[in-house]
Amino acid sequence: MKKVLQMASAFIGIIVGAGFASGQEVLQYFTSFGIMGTFAGIVATALFAYLGMTLTRLGSRLQTNSHKEAIYQISGRYMGIVVDYIIIFTLFGVGVVMVAGAGSILDQQLGLSPVIGAALMTILVFFTAMLQVDRVVAVIGSITPFLIISVIIISLFSVISMESSFSELDAIASDQPSALPNWFISAINYVSFNIALGASMSIVMGGAEKNERIASLGGLAGGFGLGILILLSHLAIFSQVGTAAQFDMPLLHIVSNYSPILGVIYSLILFGMIFNTAVSMFFAFGARFAVTGTQKFKTLIILTLIAAFAASFAGFTDLVAFFYPLIGYLGIFLIGALIYSSFKVPGKRKDRRAS
Repeated sequence: MKKVLQMASAFIGIIVGAGFASGQEVLQYFTSFGIMGTFAGIVATALFAYLGMTLTRLGSRLQTNSHKEAIYQISGRYMGIVVDYIIIFTLFGVGVVMVAGAGSILDQQLGLSPVIGAALMTILVFFTAMLQVDRVVAVIGSITPFLIISVIIISLFSVISMESSFSELDAIASDQPSALPNWFISAINYVSFNIALGASMSIVMGGAEKNERIASLGGLAGGFGLGILILLSHLAIFSQVGTAAQFDMPLLHIVSNYSPILGVIYSLILFGMIFNTAVSMFFAFGARFAVTGTQKFKTLIILTLIAAFAASFAGFTDLVAFFYPLIGYLGIFLIGALIYSSFKVPGKRKDRRAS
């Protein structure tokens, strides 16, 4: 059970970064559709649980230290190329967004230049990426429980202090900009984007676990837990949408409104979650092209982080609005491959036992 919970926590930590923990993703993908955003959250929860289980099980089955082998096996030679490069693009693109998000936190909360937060995140990611995969997973998983507790508390306080009716809030929320045409497509796009985001590190994480059942349960629990966090965050932002929607970091604004001290604490948690996703993105990116721990791997990490630091100055909100829907549409290829593998891969286990 301990391993299952650690893997579930790490799975959430991989996916929950600047966009989610700040509330900006939830605002754009769910709350902007008002009450219907709740149904989008339910659809996303079911998909995350199923696909999370599929990813970690696949990694454990193949015992791989990179997403490349797994993706080509389930997608085939030609489609594998497409899916592989979508994941590579996602790893770097989201890594850039995480670095930008770190700068945005210190800017909104402390009034510091975004350069400081971005530089600090870049340095922390570099040193953590030098660790072995099991230690990286442990670091990622250790921060996630603090976010879970925080989101539960924020959602409860937000609903209790809600001053408008649901119909009034629905009208305000529906006026918020969204890059997607309706709530159902938004839910699918969000899951697709996040699976593309978390696939590589989830497969690597599953590959570090020899017990396939533990890996499967870890991914299942992680996906379900992620869905619950989406629904709670949506509820919190929806209940305070009139003011929270005006900020880059809606959840951080809600917390700071209650207490500046709690705002500082949550900003640290938020920074930690951004760190989680950033480490996952750059570690998996490096592992795709080089064996972890080698000089080639370290050099690649350094060069990639420098490029990401430079690209982060495009701005956090703009980067979220541009990268996330695009990656979501591209990630549909990966979801199709994973659904196919969930029927194809289990059959191989029986073959192996029989041999």
